This record gives sequence, C-alpha cells and structure tokens, in this order.
Amino acid sequence: MAAPCVQEVLPPSLDSTSQPPSLFDGTTRLYINYQCPFAQRAWITRNVKGLQDKIKLVPIDLQNRPAWYKEKVYPPNKVPSLEHNNKVIGESLDLIKYIDSNFEGPSLLPDDPEKRKFAEELIAYSDTFVPEVYGSFKRDAQTLAGAQFDYLEKALDKFDDGPFFLGQFSQVDIAYVPFIERFQIFLKEVFNYDITSGRPKLAKWIEV
Repeated sequence: MAAPCVQEVLPPSLDSTSQPPSLFDGTTRLYINYQCPFAQRAWITRNVKGLQDKIKLVPIDLQNRPAWYKEKVYPPNKVPSLEHNNKVIGESLDLIKYIDSNFEGPSLLPDDPEKRKFAEELIAYSDTFVPEVYGSFKRDAQTLAGAQFDYLEKALDKFDDGPFFLGQFSQVDIAYVPFIERFQIFLKEVFNYDITSGRPKLAKWIEV
C-alpha cells in the first residue's frame, strides 16, 4: 500500500547549519523526516485530509539535527512533532488522532461505535506489533514476525465491507502502512519470507 501521492514541492531537510523558521508565528508546522516511518504516519494523515496548504512541512535531518529543534521546538528531539496554536505536540499515534480531529477534511474514523472501539484496540496494538517485528530480525523472524502478521490477517477479517481494517481507509491503516511496507521488503530480501503467503486479506490490503 503506497502512501497517497502528493503533488507538492518538498522542501529540503534542515540540518545543523540551517536557521530555524519563524517559530510560533501562527504557522502550523509538521516536523518530520522523509525516511522515518513514525513521521510518515503524521505526513500521510496530513495528505489524506488535504491539508498541504494548512500544515507546512519542515523536514529535519536526523543525522545532523539543528540544535534549535531540541532547544526551541521539541525537547525530546524526535520526529514527528506538530507546532499548532502556540504549542508543540509529538508522538506519531497521538498526531494521527490530533490532525484528524483538529483540522478540516474527511474524517479518518467511521461513525460505527463497534468500528471505533476496534480502531482503538488496533492502534494501541501497533505499539506491540512494531517492536515485536523489529525484534524478530535478531531471532526467528519467520515464527516471531509471522505471529504478528497472523494477528493482522485476523483483524482484517473482522469487517468485510472493504479491504481496510475498518472497511474504509482510516487511522488504523495509517498507523501500520509505513511499517508493513518496510517489513515486507526487508523480510523478503533478508529472510526470503513472504508475509502475504497464506494471508490473502493482508495481500489484498497491501495491494490497495
């Protein structure tokens, strides 16, 4: 599953030699790194909601970070973070929800209460899924990672009104997309393990 195509000129990454933007001047800024899957969660949310003109991208070079980012913007010195209404918030899962609920654009959660409850469970589970799969690379990737992908296959089977976790594209898909994209390629190349084998729902989800 590819991230939505963005028709915008992407700004260059800022490093230790770069001057800061005019901080807290009323501009809403999303601080990201183009390659970071956690940052991509917030970036995809922004794009799906059509907020390219409302939320300015500020890419940070994580290998050579500007000192002002930690000192003046976000003390944890990680991405993503969002400068909005004179405050800065971070954590990628929180930002998916924050951007969805505080800005215009299509809602990324269905109205159905059962689906919303399931969304909360799956989004929370991503905090287990991601480290478990990363950890499997050092041990038995096929068995340990396989259990995680089996969990997702079962989750994708809960609602049959579309190929996505909640039937329609939602916050849940955004939470998993950047990681599954990487895991699929890495596990195939390094361990010759196809995560879609025997998992038709996951295969379909990745296709769309």
